[in-house]
Amino acid sequence: MPRNSPHFMITLITIACILTLLYILLLLMYRAAWKRAPTFTGSGFDTAETFITVLIPARNEAENLPMLLHTLRQQTYPSHLFEVIVIDDFSTDDTTGVCKKYPFVQVISLADYVDSPINSYKKKAIEIAIGKSKGELIVTTDADCEVQPRWLETIADFYADDYPQFIVMPVLMTHNRHWLEAFQALDFMTLQGITGAAVQEGMHSMCNGANLAYTRSAYDTVNGFEGIDQIASGDDMLLMHKIAARFPSKIKFLKSEDVIVSTQPMRTVRSFFNQRIRWASKADKYDDTGIFWVLLGVYILNAFMFLLPLLSIFYFLFAATTKGLTMLVSWAFLLILKTSFEVYFLHPVANFFNRVSLLKYFPLAEPFHIVYTLIAGWLGKFGKYQWKGRKVK
Repeated sequence: MPRNSPHFMITLITIACILTLLYILLLLMYRAAWKRAPTFTGSGFDTAETFITVLIPARNEAENLPMLLHTLRQQTYPSHLFEVIVIDDFSTDDTTGVCKKYPFVQVISLADYVDSPINSYKKKAIEIAIGKSKGELIVTTDADCEVQPRWLETIADFYADDYPQFIVMPVLMTHNRHWLEAFQALDFMTLQGITGAAVQEGMHSMCNGANLAYTRSAYDTVNGFEGIDQIASGDDMLLMHKIAARFPSKIKFLKSEDVIVSTQPMRTVRSFFNQRIRWASKADKYDDTGIFWVLLGVYILNAFMFLLPLLSIFYFLFAATTKGLTMLVSWAFLLILKTSFEVYFLHPVANFFNRVSLLKYFPLAEPFHIVYTLIAGWLGKFGKYQWKGRKVK
């Protein structure tokens, strides 16, 4: 411990207070932006003219695909105006066989196009499928998702209303009573709130490949994944940033219950961490450095929330008791403040997803959130992870 420990303690607490204040201001901005985002109810005129290609990259998804394909078969959008392409990413199960039971589904085998290891199979799968697609509008989702009956109809309606080049849409993570699934649902809902708010403000910082749409012309204009194709993750956010750089006013958030896509949580702690490490791995890959500094600031704040109670224990054991108590009280106050404003930000988001009842678990989830943020953020930058049976750097 530094010789001048009282000043060291005061410095730490002061930095933590400043970071917490900045974080609260960010949350208030996000909340206001989310509430300003208009709920789309339809343009009021017939829009059944845009041909849509739905792309579904799939690796060992024979168990999950039937539910998704069933919901796609139930679409209210005219069947002659959309196609569904599943790209089988070297599956070892019966993914292709399941798809062949649905006549409206076209299956592409990635093994027919890739004969040596690459770092981003998903980007390559999407790239090949787009090359064979007929759609003016490309819509992507994941094989473990379910879509609403008016999903494509509402997307087409929204597209015809203002002709955006990239459409970000909400994703809901399902859950049962298991604590890990409830935690993921809360955490994911927070990310969705930030996603909608950021796009509404023109910051274009986040999106999720489980529910995206972009024009074929925009994809071609930015040369698809060229320049980002060696990055394992980022088939969604990194592409959005490329398109946003070319069409800054044409990135839109479609806030509608009719386009909410439901996705499944990770079943184990290990798979959960692998997923979040994969997401964190692209944090320093954005051209917009503002995103990096926001992520870094939030990471440092969580580091303080983790370290302050440990340092207070050190003071209790090896220094004056009052110093440890001061630090512990300061930490508790900042943690309560941080958690309270996170719940305040999340309430209108939870109301949109009809998940307000989940908020009562948020304070209990806060400690785990702090720990996982530190681990996933660090390993996303310096470690490796397993995804779909592959080890990725």
